[in-house]
Amino acid sequence: MNPSTPRSVRRIVGTVSSDTTDLVAVEEPLEIRLGEVPIAVLMRTPGDDADLIRGFAVTEAIVLGGHELGEPMDLGEGRWELVLAAGVVVDPEQFRRNLYSSSSCGVCGKASIDAVLISAADLAPGPVVPVEVLDRLSAVMRANQSGFDATGSLHAAALFDATGELLTIREDIGRHNAVDKVVGVAMTERLDFATSILFVSGRVSFEIAQKAAVAGIPIVCGVSAASSLAIDLAGRVGLTLVGFVREGSLVVYTRPERLS
Repeated sequence: MNPSTPRSVRRIVGTVSSDTTDLVAVEEPLEIRLGEVPIAVLMRTPGDDADLIRGFAVTEAIVLGGHELGEPMDLGEGRWELVLAAGVVVDPEQFRRNLYSSSSCGVCGKASIDAVLISAADLAPGPVVPVEVLDRLSAVMRANQSGFDATGSLHAAALFDATGELLTIREDIGRHNAVDKVVGVAMTERLDFATSILFVSGRVSFEIAQKAAVAGIPIVCGVSAASSLAIDLAGRVGLTLVGFVREGSLVVYTRPERLS
């Protein structure tokens, strides 16, 4: 599915204007159901929807891991059913949301570190990653952002191993959706979260730190700053949080012992 769509625009450069078409990022709702109960509506860029749903189910602690999931079912018209593995029972009412998740905030109203601590497993002590490896990640991710190249408005999340090898990358209009897509495909491909690095475009918000902690990813990096609540959460769960990774410099907010 194409993540971009053409729109008519008027482009003005100095005193010269021209009517033309531009590619913009697609944003559409996706409804997730558990049985007959709608539990969430995500505003996302269509594509990799099954990965998004799998990742969302894990990072929101609806299930304990990929082993508790079946294959998500496409019900059509932007509706999907979250399918559980045989023998797994979840009460959908406890996850029903009264507000949709916008492309800028995926867990609006759920900014509780204590709530995350309940569902986040203990993070692995490693890996130890050379700083020069982190310095390369932004360029590698940027080189694989085809959706951003087309629209200029899609965020990216990428998973790397401790040597800096790109394992998988996904794009979406919402940075938290991109993270869920990465987690979803990583589960399908049985990648090792405990030895991986999550790299995101833009800032590192509380929600991104939360999703990484619940998935079991020990190192999270971004090209921009981390928020205060993300730093507080990272400190509580033992997550290495790094921001401003660009042009040979970076800022380590928490757990610097994972960097060498």
